[in-house]
Amino acid sequence: MSGRDPGRRRALLDAADLVISSEGPEVSMAAIAAAAGVTKPILYRHFGDKSGLYEALADRHVRTVIAQLRPRFAEAGADLRGRAGATIGAYLDLISANLNLYRFLFHRASAEDTRIRSHMTSLVRSLGEELGGMLAAERMVPDPVRAQVLGHAFVGMVQSTGDWWLEHPEVDRAQVVEGLVDVIAAALIPRSGRASHAAGRT
Repeated sequence: MSGRDPGRRRALLDAADLVISSEGPEVSMAAIAAAAGVTKPILYRHFGDKSGLYEALADRHVRTVIAQLRPRFAEAGADLRGRAGATIGAYLDLISANLNLYRFLFHRASAEDTRIRSHMTSLVRSLGEELGGMLAAERMVPDPVRAQVLGHAFVGMVQSTGDWWLEHPEVDRAQVVEGLVDVIAAALIPRSGRASHAAGRT
């Protein structure tokens, strides 16, 4: 809320981060409040309500992830596979290093709160729109509509596959990255190029 001390809000979010990371995504609101040294009503008062707390945590972490991915997929002069691989690898590293926070936001909070689910969807969609805009601006996909379709498809694919990979830690990270990069590279080959590749295989 605008009238609250931003330093106090940061301290409360820091405490929430620590207890979620240590105790897991099913941690209670009472435990989060206790870690922050306040009661639940006071915790909620700083964020409006429980949805406001979820939203503040989502903004803090999802926007941080997006900020770290942006320079990798927008790197000028790098080849397509290199950019895609660096971006996907960074994403997998971030979610695996912050596993409990990731599951708290994308599974627990999104499942129990329609407002935060809508907010999280909006954040992810904004990344798809940004990626689609970049694909069109760099003429990787000249048709802006197709660029948006692919931008959202790539973001959704990587997020879904990353979610699966977290449940299968025995799968080598490099194998996951390579498979996703193969799909992205194939989708960005011009249609004439795909036809010639298919003819060559035939």
